[in-house]
Amino acid sequence: MRLDISEDDPRRISIRSWLTEHPSPSGRQLADEGFVAPHWPTPWGLDADPIQQLIIDDELARANVHRPTNPIGIGWAGPTILHSGTTEQKSRYLFPLLSGEEYWCQLFSEPGSGSDLASLTTRAVRDGDEWVVNGQKVWTSGAQRAQFGILIARTDSTVSKHTGITYFICPMNLPGIEIRPIREMTGGQTFNEVFFTDVRLPHDNVVGDVNDGWRLAKVTLGNERVSLSTGGVLWGFGPTALDVVSEVRDRGGCADLVMRQRLAKIYTEHVVLNLIRDRTLAARVRGDQPGPEASIRKILADEHGQHVVGLARDLTGASAMIADQSGDGLSSPSWYYAFLFSPALTIGGGTGEVQRNIVGERALGLPHEPTAANN
Repeated sequence: MRLDISEDDPRRISIRSWLTEHPSPSGRQLADEGFVAPHWPTPWGLDADPIQQLIIDDELARANVHRPTNPIGIGWAGPTILHSGTTEQKSRYLFPLLSGEEYWCQLFSEPGSGSDLASLTTRAVRDGDEWVVNGQKVWTSGAQRAQFGILIARTDSTVSKHTGITYFICPMNLPGIEIRPIREMTGGQTFNEVFFTDVRLPHDNVVGDVNDGWRLAKVTLGNERVSLSTGGVLWGFGPTALDVVSEVRDRGGCADLVMRQRLAKIYTEHVVLNLIRDRTLAARVRGDQPGPEASIRKILADEHGQHVVGLARDLTGASAMIADQSGDGLSSPSWYYAFLFSPALTIGGGTGEVQRNIVGERALGLPHEPTAANN
């Protein structure tokens, strides 16, 4: 299905007119206009179909206008609150989340649960109109700057591990919360450990029903896999394969046959990923719900990101590993960070192995992976 969007489409003209009147819009102005998440229902979005979303994306890019940076809030927490939040929760959290005024983090992973998220041990015990939370989370991106987090905790240990979990909105400034940054080999501190000691959460901060948090966690994780598989090769940020190919071309090409083959490979991967995106978009235009494309695209996109930054490092040479190296293109210091960060790509948001299990079971109809007890 070909998606043709005319330059004189009335929706395009309307957006251009608004951007002319607001050449440097604030995050709140973009949120109020519905441009941050246009597919969301009104008043937070525009109930936009995929074509209208593409038009908005195109016009914002053309005007060099960037949406607020709040990936977990906009990409994961917001859709879950929309899905099962109360009217009061939607009214309180969604606009500040969309505008970037309130930054969010995700409090899911734990040191002992690994890929089996449902085996989490952080507990929340009901005490009147409050829940008392004790436990530990790890690999929490952006916790050191977040105002709120989406938290899952065990609230009933007498039922199956998937049905005794509740989903909370957690203010990150509550007494009893301790945040310890984890220093990475990049030199940065993107991830954190978060400790909960008798943290009291109001019952009004429960999203959905008590003990129904696992279902909502799957809603969040589904959006996460889509969010992590878009844009630049570092989960939507950083360089792209086309940046590398263009830079090599502008510098006169590459005579090394192996490097030329690797350049062709990352270009091909880039095209395939775009085709998967277009396939998903075309399905939405037809009114179909996407299948396992999110997991398929995440598998390919994460490995593609590692291929891109690895090739850029090899083309750049030893200077790619110097943090304060100045210059542009393949001499950019971004390659230092990108290469060192890239091992996280196939772990965050569900490992590549977990995603392959999802594809095998849901797309190929293969049996569930046998447990250790059955081996």
